[in-house]
Amino acid sequence: MAMNVGSSSGENEVMVEMNTTPLIDVMLVLLIMLIITIPVQTHAVKLDLPINPPKNPTKPVVVDIELDFDGTITWDGQQVDRDAMDQKMIQASDLDTQPEIQIRPNKLVKYKYVAEVLADAQRIGLTKIGVVGNEQYIADQ
Repeated sequence: MAMNVGSSSGENEVMVEMNTTPLIDVMLVLLIMLIITIPVQTHAVKLDLPINPPKNPTKPVVVDIELDFDGTITWDGQQVDRDAMDQKMIQASDLDTQPEIQIRPNKLVKYKYVAEVLADAQRIGLTKIGVVGNEQYIADQ
């Protein structure tokens, strides 16, 4: 029941405001039901780990290719040209277990030289290639 207080005319006026309390109660109940029924999301990644890892894992052979600022290529400390590097890459790809190729570009080398070495390695069929030494590109703070 509503009571009209403050009317000075004495006439019975119709109250036009809607009572929203039951509406809010129903909406809160629906919200709680929605929260309860939503399943908890689990963020899991399924991994197939080896059951019996090898007891004496062998370290892979690592080949360091360094690129100097002018495009000079160094294969394990020995300066080579692109043709000699290609021959060494072919020999490495023919091995039973391919060595890891670690490319160390100089901070000032043009990307063209790095892209050529990467393209040659991919064309020859080497699959274990990585670029190392990225810490030199972090800005000094």
